[in-house]
Amino acid sequence: MDDNSVTPMSTLLFKTLGTLDYLAAVQLQERLVAFKRQESLADILLFVEHPHVYTLGRGGKDANILAPLDLPVHRTNRGGDVTYHGPGQLVVYPIVDLRSKLRKDVHRFVRNLEQSAIQTLADFGIATTRRPPYTGIWLDDRKIAAIGVAVRRCITYHGLALNVNTDLSYFRRIIPCGLAWAEVTSMQKQLGVEQSLSDVRQRFLGHFADIFGYRDVIESTESSGDLNALNDLNVLNG
Repeated sequence: MDDNSVTPMSTLLFKTLGTLDYLAAVQLQERLVAFKRQESLADILLFVEHPHVYTLGRGGKDANILAPLDLPVHRTNRGGDVTYHGPGQLVVYPIVDLRSKLRKDVHRFVRNLEQSAIQTLADFGIATTRRPPYTGIWLDDRKIAAIGVAVRRCITYHGLALNVNTDLSYFRRIIPCGLAWAEVTSMQKQLGVEQSLSDVRQRFLGHFADIFGYRDVIESTESSGDLNALNDLNVLNG
């Protein structure tokens, strides 16, 4: 039997977490990865906004943090260098099993994650592209979305941060992604008006599901049968 015909491999669960502390989000992802390794559980997409924070990826250079002032700085095990998270930014954390035939390659996973953002931005009239060898989504020298992923035992976590209505001044306190020549932009800056984070989230969800080949997309609620075990653990509550 093709593994994509098995329900957990063809179903995407998603949950919007609202505003959540960065370290709490990392802990949640790690619990989900550990649980997913032990149980036959559908892939999960988490949407979140973080309070103001700077994060450093694996091998990120402290020298790229210029003046964090009162903002916390956390080193984490995702890929990439330093970036900023804060209100008005759509952060997406896919907990995806790469053992599926559609998702088995981490490079393909990153390309598909990038494509989900590219098509989302195109829906709002913003033409963007990849810029190898650099990750993320670009308009010339302006970066509008950063990507930094981690993989543990074939399961992904961490993910993508799309600047929707982000206060870009916070990027001036760092060298974003360690690229001194690059600028950072947002949907609001490009379009000249504040955007609906909810609308952007829904567009991204649709493109992500289509690109990765999920047949069923289910919002996580306490009554979702597929999530009873997780709800019992209070993993996806709140």
